[in-house]
Amino acid sequence: MVIAVDFDGTIVEHRYPEIGPEVPFAIDTLKMLIADRHKVILWTIREGQLLEDAVEWCRKRGVEFYAVNKDYPEERKEFNNHFSRKIKAEVWIDDRNVGGMPDWGTIYRMIKEHKSFEDMIAEARKTSLRDHEAPKRKHWWST
Repeated sequence: MVIAVDFDGTIVEHRYPEIGPEVPFAIDTLKMLIADRHKVILWTIREGQLLEDAVEWCRKRGVEFYAVNKDYPEERKEFNNHFSRKIKAEVWIDDRNVGGMPDWGTIYRMIKEHKSFEDMIAEARKTSLRDHEAPKRKHWWST
């Protein structure tokens, strides 16, 4: 699966143009997705040195992207008259999602188990309802 991942606010907390602290479990999850043989593309507004800094920050933590701001590593702007930063991916992970971004554990489960966010919410509701059932009423004669 091709997965496009934003950097600021998604892998790291928003501090643009600086690099903020890691969002909890972002790097570990990206490593697991790459180990599962997904093609993970860094898809970010960063360019030039700011982009190089972000790529190097991830590389130092063991994350090597399939491509950066393009569909495949060999894609070159000068050979594509219609070069667009729009990535052709099956999944986008971005903090600007409608409704916000789930935590990285949920993201991994959604991809690994082929579940939608709706599936995850429905599952959480079922679990939550079971966990919060009203206690059985004790009768006056029980001890």
